[in-house]
Amino acid sequence: MTTSTTRPRSSGGRAGSAPPSSTDPHQDCPLCPRLVEFREAQRAREPSWFNSPVPSFGAADGRLLIVGLAPGLQGANRTGRPFTGDYAGELLYGTLLRYGFAKGRFEARPDDGLTLVDCRISNAVRCVPPQNKPLPAEINQCRAFLGATIAAMPRLRSIVALGRISHDTLLKLLGLRAAAAPFAHGAVHQAGAIKLYDSYHCSRYNTNTGVLTTEMFHAVFARVKAELD
Repeated sequence: MTTSTTRPRSSGGRAGSAPPSSTDPHQDCPLCPRLVEFREAQRAREPSWFNSPVPSFGAADGRLLIVGLAPGLQGANRTGRPFTGDYAGELLYGTLLRYGFAKGRFEARPDDGLTLVDCRISNAVRCVPPQNKPLPAEINQCRAFLGATIAAMPRLRSIVALGRISHDTLLKLLGLRAAAAPFAHGAVHQAGAIKLYDSYHCSRYNTNTGVLTTEMFHAVFARVKAELD
């Protein structure tokens, strides 16, 4: 394990980037031109969808933060709640219910009544990117929002990074060196009072190809739960 400060670092974005006090972008956030163009096209194509930067889900006083990559086109971009409306949410929310980080019933819609317990969910990039592939500049630009989200969680003790991009952006915010905290499923890295847990992303592609099994995913959250209790 590696140790460093927990104070989020600067996003490194250009002038005009999000102020670090803003935990969620405005619904018409202008910071990434390519994502703005894609968002506007989706609004024209599917006007009943959410089609805006997706805010974090869960209370800021939670001790666990889960960080995904970006909203899915027909998932969170459609419903407005992280990991809601596509396969990744079925595995994630089922796991959170299993380990006591959620209560209620997950029905893949934002009004299903499901609530999080001691937990919050966010994304490294808040707007849906084409082909689910944000550009490095877009990841850098959006990092200020994730940094502000972390700073707004006074009881935060554990972060689960879903995938390498989430892991890499969290390293920058937590002050960890990539060489000292390489991404690997099941790895744990210490950053001051915060533990960073790595997991392969719970996407259908990863589960269908066997890169990630339900048992592997459960093991990450079982460890988080045990070490928080």
